[in-house]
Amino acid sequence: MDMTVPQEILQVQEPLPRFRDSDRFAFHFSPQLMAQLDTASACMWLRWNPAPRPCFNPALLASLREYCDFLSASGGCIRDGEETSGIEYAVLSSRVPGIFNLGGDLDLFTRLIETRDHQELLRYGLSCVDVLYRNYIGHGVPQLTTISLVQGDCMGGGFECALSSDVLIAEKSARFGFPEILFNLFPGMGAYSFLQRRVGQKTTEDLITSGKIYSAHDMLALGVIDIVVDDDQGEAEVAALIKRRGRSRNALSAIAETRRRAQPLEYKELADIVDIWVAAAFRLSARDVKLMQRLVHRQNTVSAGEGVSLH
Repeated sequence: MDMTVPQEILQVQEPLPRFRDSDRFAFHFSPQLMAQLDTASACMWLRWNPAPRPCFNPALLASLREYCDFLSASGGCIRDGEETSGIEYAVLSSRVPGIFNLGGDLDLFTRLIETRDHQELLRYGLSCVDVLYRNYIGHGVPQLTTISLVQGDCMGGGFECALSSDVLIAEKSARFGFPEILFNLFPGMGAYSFLQRRVGQKTTEDLITSGKIYSAHDMLALGVIDIVVDDDQGEAEVAALIKRRGRSRNALSAIAETRRRAQPLEYKELADIVDIWVAAAFRLSARDVKLMQRLVHRQNTVSAGEGVSLH
């Protein structure tokens, strides 16, 4: 499969010294991002805790890039001091109660649009697709299976991130949506590319243009996500999934590789769509930008524990 990525994205630097918790195989990339390898299941758990809002701010994206480099450099074998363990699964999850991720940094978007800073908005968009594409191709680690565990609200760019994994598991109360259409924009960091390969053009465009919030069971019925479990059972389901796949892991990994070959996604496709998204962002009216600012207020409200509403 042709998955040509610019060399500066795939180039892996020497892993930076990292601070570790007292637990074994625990890695602290930043206050917003931590990971820990469960050696028994060969599963790396990534958990983010964005601040001040549960969205993809530039600092979190930088930490995610470091995490991607860390996995790519590992070659499927993680070292912690004198100990070494293999890695077969990588899970994306959140440490924010009730929220997976609310998406793009809308406060940053409005400031860059108002100052007409095209280059910085483009840089932000490419930073997003860089890490999502790395997750999509399994970080270059042979036979690595990527999993998104959604516990809570999963909106906009957060939804795009979840879609970049091989397997998408959601707890029953999880909610999904693309609010971008409400301020006359579209999700430009992979939504169309990832969804179209899962559910086809019509369902993809219906989801992107509706502005609605969907339940986990809605997403399951549409074929967008793979598994729905009761609340507080997400981690247990990941463990159960790994156990179920144990006997057939070789075949299932090969099927995932076959799926990517049959429905190839090149990095250039994602980057080109970011260009389209940036151009569309700079065509927004003052009214559209004001609506975006209202959603920033809603993101702050959610951070305070008052729940999310797109209307």
